[in-house]
Amino acid sequence: MLSVWLATAFLIAIFLVQRLRSPITKLPGPWHTGFTSLALKYHEFTSNRRLFIHNLHKKYGVVVRIAPNEASFASLEAIREIYASGGSGYDKTELYDLFRQFGMKTMFSTLDKYTHSQRKRELADRYAMTNVLREEHVSAITDRARDFVSRCVASSKSVDVYVWLHCYALDGVTNFMFSPGGLQSLNSDSDFEIMEELTYHQSLQKNLLHYYLPNLAPYFPKNLTPRHAPKTNTYVLKMSAQQDPSQHTLVAKLTRKDSPLTHAQVAAECKDHMAAGIDTTGDGLCFLMYELSQTHHHLFQDKLYNELTTVSSETPLDRFPYLDAVVKEALRCAPPIPMSFPRFVPQGGRTIDGYYVPEKTIVSCQPYTVHRLDEDVFPEPDRFNPDRWLEEKGAAERNRLFFAFSTGGRGCTGRNLAMVEMKVLLREVYSRFRTTVAVDMAGCMDIDDQIISARPRGQSCRLMFCERAEGGDAIIQ
Repeated sequence: MLSVWLATAFLIAIFLVQRLRSPITKLPGPWHTGFTSLALKYHEFTSNRRLFIHNLHKKYGVVVRIAPNEASFASLEAIREIYASGGSGYDKTELYDLFRQFGMKTMFSTLDKYTHSQRKRELADRYAMTNVLREEHVSAITDRARDFVSRCVASSKSVDVYVWLHCYALDGVTNFMFSPGGLQSLNSDSDFEIMEELTYHQSLQKNLLHYYLPNLAPYFPKNLTPRHAPKTNTYVLKMSAQQDPSQHTLVAKLTRKDSPLTHAQVAAECKDHMAAGIDTTGDGLCFLMYELSQTHHHLFQDKLYNELTTVSSETPLDRFPYLDAVVKEALRCAPPIPMSFPRFVPQGGRTIDGYYVPEKTIVSCQPYTVHRLDEDVFPEPDRFNPDRWLEEKGAAERNRLFFAFSTGGRGCTGRNLAMVEMKVLLREVYSRFRTTVAVDMAGCMDIDDQIISARPRGQSCRLMFCERAEGGDAIIQ
């Protein structure tokens, strides 16, 4: 019996020595993160990883150890090293395997840089601003924005914009990918069901169980299986097999005669873009409109109204500096993907922010913290204030730390489409209406963490739409 205790003590001693000798123990952080990842996993399963890491950064600075083999960074130097060195930064971790579609890797879920770059070549030109701004795409986005407005003003009562913003985002991205087969969930009950299937779910803990216990996953009961989306799958498979899609759509590019992709790969890629498009644009707009609708933020609404109504309706979207400031501030405060973007340190290790980090260590930055930690760049970081983006002083630093879409070769491919969709909708709404938070608003608008994305915790945001009289001062109730 004594020999068993001695052997156990010996093994524990070896474990402790190995941990203490690891270079990562030299990084700032709570003592326990040098020995165990239990604290991090607890906060992940309780939807609190983002704030757990953010609070550690507030205490320890731009570098913090969060687990024995994982560190978080929040500096411009680290962003450039992790996500942009060599063009595309470090390789992704296995976390991204959770984002396979139809069991297949997509551009987003590929782990190594080479495979990602090969796939990106197949579709990157579709998301170039020159293609996004084609008349056919902008016209379709504008039509859907007007459908959204019609939905919101059809009743004199409050309206849950969370619902209709996700319909708008879904209709926009599917038209961009599949026209003429895009969805019409703002006007069609059957298409609305696809929006519900993609939006209303709770899969965080289930996905984490599959990530951390992959060998046991085949034996999990059905109630521990992440969400299924049969209606979405049927739609995507059908649209990916279209014989004559519009020339400038995503599916037209992926199914061209010399495309190296199979039908299954095309469908997987399209479903991935579809899911990303509804979450990022729908949730981002919801957080934004809620901020603008609060009484103490009506000054920002008035500034936006004045800009939108004092220029020609033909003015290009990039000629509205205050509109741009409003969108960027909303994405700074509540980035649709506020969580860590994990990467593996390459072979040989790297020095990041002055600390040597060994190979295969997981490193990351999270937009939520990057947008808040340096208060010299972002004073009053938790305050929604679009005016900060119009100040000349510190403009370069603010823009360099704007991390809502990540950066480098693996940054968000759809950022141009998302920005155009957001700006078109805001122009349609705030050139005519003032929005206010409804008295029957009961949904919690705190940021609710998912795997890497986030959404309003209550998944509801009730607003009132009041049409402005000519001149914008009076409000027609």
